[in-house]
Amino acid sequence: QVQLVESGGGLVQAGGSLRLSCAASGRTFGIYAMGWFRQAPGKEREFVATITWSSGNTDYADSVKGRFTISRDNAKNAVYLQMNSLKPEDTAVYYCAASARSTVVTGVDYWGQGTQVTVSS
Repeated sequence: QVQLVESGGGLVQAGGSLRLSCAASGRTFGIYAMGWFRQAPGKEREFVATITWSSGNTDYADSVKGRFTISRDNAKNAVYLQMNSLKPEDTAVYYCAASARSTVVTGVDYWGQGTQVTVSS
């Protein structure tokens, strides 16, 4: 099993920045990719960003390209999401995800508990 613990959510004004962190523990040797999803009230959970653990290849949802940056620290088994130029429509619960595949887009094996991000206008 793999445990994922997110931190860094909060309330920020539009145009501001936040940095989310996700720490992985447990049997992480089987993880090839990590990433972030989000779920706004009344909406389905949607993909935000993914990073391959070994190569560092990244991919983003069109809605966050140029504003969000995903990165990882292999030594700490951690992944980060730097969110800049935040908009009210970015308000959601953000979930850390881990996958045994090359990207979380094709499947998620482990989820974090989620962290709330609220962007005020």
